[in-house]
Amino acid sequence: MNHRVPPCALRLTILFLVGCLSNTCPADNWAHWRGPDGNAVANDADPPTEFNNSLNLRWKVAVPGLGSGSPIVWEDDIFVVSAIPVSEGKIPQHQFVLFCFDRETGMERWRRVAVEATPHQETHSTNGFASASPVTDGEHVYASFGSRGLYCYTMNGNLVWKRNNFPPMTTRNGFGEGSSPVLAGDRLILPWDHEGQSKLYAINKTTGATIWEVERDEPTNWGTPLVIEHGGRVEIITTGQNYARAYDFDTGAELWRCAGQTQRPAASPVYRDGVVYIASGFRGSFLGAFRVGGRGDLQGTSNVLWTIERDTPDIASPLLSGDRLYYYKGRAGVLTCVDATTGKPHYSTQRIRGLDNIYASPVAAGGHVYLSDRDGTVVVIKDSPRFEIVATNELGETIDATPAPIDNQLIIRGEKHLFNFSR
Repeated sequence: MNHRVPPCALRLTILFLVGCLSNTCPADNWAHWRGPDGNAVANDADPPTEFNNSLNLRWKVAVPGLGSGSPIVWEDDIFVVSAIPVSEGKIPQHQFVLFCFDRETGMERWRRVAVEATPHQETHSTNGFASASPVTDGEHVYASFGSRGLYCYTMNGNLVWKRNNFPPMTTRNGFGEGSSPVLAGDRLILPWDHEGQSKLYAINKTTGATIWEVERDEPTNWGTPLVIEHGGRVEIITTGQNYARAYDFDTGAELWRCAGQTQRPAASPVYRDGVVYIASGFRGSFLGAFRVGGRGDLQGTSNVLWTIERDTPDIASPLLSGDRLYYYKGRAGVLTCVDATTGKPHYSTQRIRGLDNIYASPVAAGGHVYLSDRDGTVVVIKDSPRFEIVATNELGETIDATPAPIDNQLIIRGEKHLFNFSR
């Protein structure tokens, strides 16, 4: 473990840190792909439930290249990432680009080529080279292109700093990269799990300097960390094939761990009222509710509140809305909703016509849950213990990125276009 702890003058007080964690993404913004609280819920949004290429479509704009990173929204700005091939070959050279679009009109405000490079490794046929979602605090926007670097821009597109000195990732089976950075307090938390030496980084958001880094004995992992505060302590919750873990925000020291996970996790954690929920579902099934604040190995202790060992999510992350936890079975469109307190199902393995192959995570807004299939179908159901379909919508192109609900709008990144559906 290698720590580089900042001077005391740079450390955050707990009060300031908690304020940043809860207010980085005000209710009228969607500044991270998991939303304001990390649970994929927009409490103040009420987007349309019925939409297509003519109904409730405010605008639709083409986005060059490929990117499954989700759109983020701050006030009138929408940010998306893309990798645009600029050569031929087995692995073409790409421009790695951050775009800013006007939310009201769809007009491109600016684009910045962070770097032009040839990826060192292939990626899965359903993955591209721009799979990490950007994040913003309203002053700067941060884009991670994994092995191609981490970049900080002003909201007007001026480059502030860049970090392109991270070791290249070698991902399992050449499936590509995809974990997103998390912004909390004065730092970015950057996951770096792969088949080489895995690490977790805390990066100063103002300068790009490393605050601390810790080595992890984990293989490839596509989950995004979750930063939570409980009982005066701030924890970074991570997924992993070997262990789910928590790290101290200030120092990077490991606080607790728990085994029982499945191979190559991709789903990200969610959190409510002192309990974190961690799931994985490739070559096995696991979903566990953990009371945070523990120390050491939690397996077999009272900090493990309940577990589920069948039909758990693989790529898409769970959604936690109130006391309801929604998740898919693997990559299939088979939905389960359980009581977050007890783990007991409200309904389980519900098959939904039009949902068969899922990458995008479910989101909740306006009393509804939005479920997106890779074929471009978006099914809207009631956010309720009782399963009820409200509408089925067709966009006509692949959806891998998680939608962003905000105000009366739903922003969706398709394979070829960025959509704004509005009431």
